[in-house]
Amino acid sequence: MPMPLASAAEARRLAAVRRYAALDTASGAAFDRVAALAARIFHAPFATVTIVGDDTVRVIAAHGPPPRRAIIESLCAAAVRHAGPFVVDDVLLDPRAAGDPAVRGEPGIRFYAAAVITTADGEALGSVNVMDTRPRQAGEEELACLRDLAALVMDELEVRLTTHRTVEVERELRAGAERLARTLQRTLLPPALPRVPGLCAAAAYHPVSADEVGGDFYDLFPLDGDRWAFFLGDVCGKGADAAALTSLVRYTLRAAAVYDADPHAVLANLDAVLQQEHAGGEAPVPYCTAVFGVLQPDGDGFGVTLATGGHPPALAVRADGTVEPIHPAGGQLIGILRNPHFAQVSARLNAGDALLLYTDGLTEARTPTGSMLDEDGLTAYLAAAGPTSADALLTTVHDLITALGTGVSDDTAVLALSVPPATRTPSSGSLGAA
Repeated sequence: MPMPLASAAEARRLAAVRRYAALDTASGAAFDRVAALAARIFHAPFATVTIVGDDTVRVIAAHGPPPRRAIIESLCAAAVRHAGPFVVDDVLLDPRAAGDPAVRGEPGIRFYAAAVITTADGEALGSVNVMDTRPRQAGEEELACLRDLAALVMDELEVRLTTHRTVEVERELRAGAERLARTLQRTLLPPALPRVPGLCAAAAYHPVSADEVGGDFYDLFPLDGDRWAFFLGDVCGKGADAAALTSLVRYTLRAAAVYDADPHAVLANLDAVLQQEHAGGEAPVPYCTAVFGVLQPDGDGFGVTLATGGHPPALAVRADGTVEPIHPAGGQLIGILRNPHFAQVSARLNAGDALLLYTDGLTEARTPTGSMLDEDGLTAYLAAAGPTSADALLTTVHDLITALGTGVSDDTAVLALSVPPATRTPSSGSLGAA
């Protein structure tokens, strides 16, 4: 059964009212000024701006004491269904409002005039209302001004609706960008680190921005025999270009390690690939910093061979709590210099020792005093905390980043490796790797 014409029209009007229902129309100096101007133009004590719903009249601005008592809801509801200005010279003679408490009692309203707040498609949302305590007539100039004030209210509502929609769209776009960034970032990092016999490994990525893809990367993977390779680094830039470069770097490091796992040779191979990537192009030179290492089981610990290209030193946290840098002499940026030098060094992780690799987002963070944390500050922090396991190192770094707060301005990737402490076997009393 089709809806009656009157009901269909009211349904359209109420739909228009609902479009603006989410707006913060209950506050705003603009509406208050409209009510004050309406009262001043009519030399009347009361004025309101109202929105008329299906069974309620909502006051979004009012002028004159006491404003709440000066609302004649029946006339406000009638005004939105009236073409043009709506005027009642003597409210006491109008059966729709004569019994209203605001008419029979205080403040004793006798005159009412309203101009409808109308949308661009002709739907009435509410009205700007003027009320007086004496019967009177409204002049043409007064009514014209009242119509202009109603139009100003509509303009303000449209601005607020546009702003609201823009904010919603921006929020949805940002949420989509954050989801895309998180998804893309996950594809650039291993979903989980493999289990290495006799070793604990843990990694974390601390992004500064949720909607921007960073260029920090890490990985841990098996080589031939019982050897394992690991790397951590940072490519230049942010966003899609950095993501593409990160993918290229990770793939190259893995492929190069299969061909020749010598850390120095791996970084040299990566440099050659990046140099070739830039050859003859006008795009900015793609470069990165990285540290690449190979682990070899050795008794109750691991031998470690590290090569670095422009990257901060790895930190060995020894079982006795001391912290020492594992830093080859030299080591230049990868992909940007002609004939770069990559440095290599060997070290050992004994039972109870741990190794921390990190990107410079951590050491370049600012402390509360404004100075950079730098490598010395990180070393001192780790020594004071005394972590000796991969998981404990990650927790310590997380706490440090949290404490630095806004002082951290760049993403940070962290990779921690630790050898469990030696334990005494009750039956034999001998020492062995846990």
